[in-house]
Amino acid sequence: MKIDSFSLLSDMVANSYLEQYESREFDASGYKWKLVLYPNGDKSRNGDGYISLYLVIADTTGFPPGWEINAIFKLFVYDQLQDKYLTIGDGRLRRFCAIMNKWGFPQMLPLSTFNNASNGYLIGDSCVFGAEVFVVKSEGKGEHFSMIKDPSDGTFTWEVQYFSGLTGEFYYSQVYLAGGHEWKLKLFPNGHIKQRGKYLSLFVELDDCTNYHTGWKLFVEFTLRIKDQVQSQHREKTCQKKEKSSFSIQLGINSATAGDFTCMMQGTFCYHFQ
Repeated sequence: MKIDSFSLLSDMVANSYLEQYESREFDASGYKWKLVLYPNGDKSRNGDGYISLYLVIADTTGFPPGWEINAIFKLFVYDQLQDKYLTIGDGRLRRFCAIMNKWGFPQMLPLSTFNNASNGYLIGDSCVFGAEVFVVKSEGKGEHFSMIKDPSDGTFTWEVQYFSGLTGEFYYSQVYLAGGHEWKLKLFPNGHIKQRGKYLSLFVELDDCTNYHTGWKLFVEFTLRIKDQVQSQHREKTCQKKEKSSFSIQLGINSATAGDFTCMMQGTFCYHFQ
């Protein structure tokens, strides 16, 4: 950004309510940017007596909701006597977003230093400012969190017939929908691994994990229940877990007869992806 009449710009800004001057848009790292110059200092950020210079992301109308751009940038002013740039930058990654679309330096350079022609920054009332921008590309890592409280489709009942005749190691229920995900119950009639021969083991699993992003996890609050068909003194446990496919609790029942197995999915679902 070259300014041919800095003193005129400074006076014009001082006599207006804007206090700043915006450059034209320029392209860098695949995005459009602007420089915002406060020739008399950004007084709102303790920049009085300094040159204040900021980098602003421009033309964001086509960006999706929640957009953000991470960038490392440097701002500079040209030393016309030594043909080199005074570069200001802390090397820190800055996040540009709808709430914070401007980053920079309110005290970039003292006006006394800038106005002294022997320093080379302002020669013949002319000066040059610039920016170097490096956008750090997102690797797609992020997190999506959604709350589903007490979903109407969250209770599933699986009635197991002829329980005493079950000889297999485990059995699956039919698939059911809860909280926008498909689930199934997994029953170990004689217990699972260390609980074998001691307890009945009941799991709830996602039916198909192949459509999920790499690195995903679900946070689920759920209740597994075995109904007492005689006295209605049901045996149940509630648990909160964050896993990748299988959610389980061991139900403390030493023996079981044919009955209903119920799973209640209380809906807090969170998945992480890369």
